[in-house]
Amino acid sequence: MTDTIQLPSQIAEVLASEQSSEERFSDLMRAIAEFLQCDRCFLYLRQPETRMGKVPFCWVRSPDVPTVYDEEWKPEPTSLPDEDPMFAAALRTEPSLFIEDVKTASSAQLNRQFEQENFGHRALIHAHLCQDQHLWGVLQPCLMARSRHWTETERQIVNQVVQDITPIAVEYVNSHTKEKSKDHSQE
Repeated sequence: MTDTIQLPSQIAEVLASEQSSEERFSDLMRAIAEFLQCDRCFLYLRQPETRMGKVPFCWVRSPDVPTVYDEEWKPEPTSLPDEDPMFAAALRTEPSLFIEDVKTASSAQLNRQFEQENFGHRALIHAHLCQDQHLWGVLQPCLMARSRHWTETERQIVNQVVQDITPIAVEYVNSHTKEKSKDHSQE
């Protein structure tokens, strides 16, 4: 068993709080972005069985940074794994990806045109929330205008955060998709 890494205090405090998962995830986006000095941090959550997903949590450093946010559950495009190698890797529950420069990353790792059209970032972390060989979400801190070297410590911290939040994300997805199913069955 590996030792857990000491998380920065602002992240550790959010994770240890007694807040609802919504409040915790919202506060965590800011804490992660501030620790990594990123422009944006969002959390995409998905139900693996139905392939329905949404982005209910996003923090941006300034109003000129595009927000990635969608509170409605929507089906993932069936073409997404073919268009986005990072999402395909996440679906295969591969380790998280730390992209230092979208402009110079290999095409096997990412689709540069897809990233520019859909996200507009230059450097990013594509952190995979996986449990029981299923993808439940992607945490994505990023920088918009410049490349970024991700240190080994930052990588360890992000991986620890992903490990810590995955059970919370699974619980959130299960409780919110069950509520959605109940709403539809009552119509």
